[in-house]
Amino acid sequence: MGILSRTSYVIRSKINLILNRAEDPTETLDYSYEQMRDELQDVKQGIADLTTQKKRLEIQKRRLEENVEKHNEQAREAVQQDRDDLARKALEKKKSKMNQIEDLESQIAELQNTQDQLVDKKDELQGRIEEFKTKKETMKARYEAAEASTRVSEAMSGVGDEMEDVGRAIERAEDRTEEMEARSQAMDELQDSGAFDDALSDEDEIDRELESGRTDREVDAELETLRAELGKGSAEDDGEAGAGADADVDVEAEPVPDEEVEAELEELREEEDADASK
Repeated sequence: MGILSRTSYVIRSKINLILNRAEDPTETLDYSYEQMRDELQDVKQGIADLTTQKKRLEIQKRRLEENVEKHNEQAREAVQQDRDDLARKALEKKKSKMNQIEDLESQIAELQNTQDQLVDKKDELQGRIEEFKTKKETMKARYEAAEASTRVSEAMSGVGDEMEDVGRAIERAEDRTEEMEARSQAMDELQDSGAFDDALSDEDEIDRELESGRTDREVDAELETLRAELGKGSAEDDGEAGAGADADVDVEAEPVPDEEVEAELEELREEEDADASK
């Protein structure tokens, strides 16, 4: 097989495959039925045309027969008048008309024979069409039932083209959902670990620890200042004072005047108000 032959064979096979996939049996059956009906109509039209032609020949035959009778009467009358010459002419015309009548009868017989054959074919074709119509409706019902059953089976098993698309859509949705859930959990973990704060700040870990130490020292210093203003002393002094009190119970602490206490409290309130206004 040559290259061109193989190419032609492959192309025809591809086209045939495409046509088979695109073909709807119900539409094909309906089209075939309409084609047969068109053929039947053509046969009926042919019979009608043939009958019309036959009728024309029969009319022509009747006219010739009338002429034959007329020439026969002319011949009789000519003989009665001793006009043999006219009688001969009338008989010659009669003979010519008789020959034409014979030809017409032969043609009419042939047309009648053809008409009878066409009528038989028409009846046979009409019977086949009625039979095909019954089979067509039966085949269409079977095909539609099989098609519906196939769609239901594909829907239940999930192997159809549409169900396959639905399955892929569900898989993509599940993958996307899992991805978003994982991303959400990762964002929560980063938020809890302070990674976002680190990303938004120029400070590194050492800077943050140093800042925390400075804050602690400042708080301790302010606490010592407050204790000193209130006459409480430092935390170490309180410890030593407590130990000394245990050693010498009879020593009494010198009372602080109320005016000094009130003055120190007023000064502390003013500092707090000043800090708050900042």
